Amino acid sequence: MEGGFTGGDEYQKHFLPRDYLATYYSFDGSPSPEAEILKFNLECLHKTFGPGGLQGDTLIDIGSGPTIYQVLAACESFRDITLSDFTDRNREELEKWLKKEPGAYDWTPVVKFACELEGNSGRWEEKEEKLRAAVKRVLKCDVHLGNPLAPAVLPPADCVLTLLAMECACCSLDAYRTALCNLASLLKPCGHLVTTVTLQISSYMVGKCEFSCVALEKEEVEQAVLDAGFDIEQLLQNPQSYSVTNAASSGVCFIVARKKPRP
Repeated sequence: MEGGFTGGDEYQKHFLPRDYLATYYSFDGSPSPEAEILKFNLECLHKTFGPGGLQGDTLIDIGSGPTIYQVLAACESFRDITLSDFTDRNREELEKWLKKEPGAYDWTPVVKFACELEGNSGRWEEKEEKLRAAVKRVLKCDVHLGNPLAPAVLPPADCVLTLLAMECACCSLDAYRTALCNLASLLKPCGHLVTTVTLQISSYMVGKCEFSCVALEKEEVEQAVLDAGFDIEQLLQNPQSYSVTNAASSGVCFIVARKKPRP
């Protein structure tokens, strides 16, 4: 990583989805920090969107990357899901899986684990089809825009989801705070933000390429969420750190927050 923070151009040129998936989402049963964090996220998402949890019509996932695990629980309680990412390659990878094209990434072990959390690991094929049916569109996003999905304009959503993305897209705490306000604009009053943030990391590896992050403290994330117009309903921290990030990381933070109603 040379010349400062890696921005959108570097992601478009150098972020390879298959390298990213091989590093962070190889869910083959062998223990690893990456697998433990994935399990943590899946468990948190199951509790958030499972029976008695959040539900509604529309959900927007911001910064999906090339992954679908983050909406496996939500597809049971939201009928209209939007996936989004900044880079063309990541959106193409998502479309491959959604359209069951040859060479699409195999999410089967992850889907089975999500179904196991729901009490029926045998319905994994049904779960995949339910998710494919719920995802209505894959859009370009840029969290630095007042409308992160521009030029697309969607009705205000019931839920915005963003996992492990904002800290990679924002070069400073101020940029992160502004981006959260941009995400809030996508929500209905009383809609929910669900997010996971990696804490205190300044970079991460994808293949041989290093990408920047803004190093955030848990308290900074909390305050940014509150200042963006939310009430925090749940906050969980997992001290597990990724193996391919800098050693200063203090784990990941999972937050569920409700947008305040209009005065």
